[in-house]
Amino acid sequence: MSKELMNTKEVAQYLDIHEKQVYLLIKAGKIPCTRVTGKWIFPVHLIDEWIQTSAQDSIKQARKKINSMEGSLLAAGSNDPVLDMLLTAIRKDYPKFNIFSSNTGSVNGLETLNTGVTDIAFSHLYDVASRDYNIPYLKQYCPNQSPVVVNLFYRQIGFLVAKSKSNIFKGWDSLTQKNMRFVNRQKGSGIRVLLDHELKKRSIACDDISGYNNEVYTHFEVGLSLISSEADVGIASAAVARILDLDFQPLVDERFDMILDKNTFFQPALQAFIETLQSEKFKNRIKKIGNYNFTNAGKILYS
Repeated sequence: MSKELMNTKEVAQYLDIHEKQVYLLIKAGKIPCTRVTGKWIFPVHLIDEWIQTSAQDSIKQARKKINSMEGSLLAAGSNDPVLDMLLTAIRKDYPKFNIFSSNTGSVNGLETLNTGVTDIAFSHLYDVASRDYNIPYLKQYCPNQSPVVVNLFYRQIGFLVAKSKSNIFKGWDSLTQKNMRFVNRQKGSGIRVLLDHELKKRSIACDDISGYNNEVYTHFEVGLSLISSEADVGIASAAVARILDLDFQPLVDERFDMILDKNTFFQPALQAFIETLQSEKFKNRIKKIGNYNFTNAGKILYS
């Protein structure tokens, strides 16, 4: 079938669900599709829009619940294993505060912050022209806010390679090898922005990469795709490579920030977040993972 259209089997693989669940979604009228010559057809661009809309609807429902919970904030955007550890540490040390996070990708995080659906956006979007992260994108994605950009950490990003392919994978040019299956991140994620920029710079066509359209939503899912033999290579953080014992080929040290409204910055839950981030207790835990730099952790980079 064409790359613009999928059948039920292909859309099941695309959504990582059983084919029977696809038919249940069709019956309930919850998935965009059409019937042609007795077969169900799913336009790829409509499925992508549906996934994005569903994620936003889930965030809005969470927002309604969180608004009634004192000391709670809602975050959306990029993800990182250390960020997950940080949120867990806050729940332990400050049980009356909660920060609920949804992994929607950097761009969507900024967009939901702009509409007031979330309090915090986690992002690591790189701008080639200015060689800066996140700040150049504020006018585009957060025009209705007065955002503050606070650094969380710097992290190392690179190729994660399955052990079986570590001897033959030699970087960008190896992505087009027929025996090399790639696992991608979703559109709007910082990793996807980095990937597409590098492919364009090297004149590598997306269609020449097996698995380019195989998308997952977190760094850990990239790693799990490799250890489950569903893919051979992907791009994620060095932390995932170390935790899952995968081969790692570094690409870039990138800045990971949180973006929020000025009023949110002074809320007790947010201050607890920064205090935990800057604590020696937390930093010592992360040392065991490595490849993180907390030099500017909690520093306001833009306001």
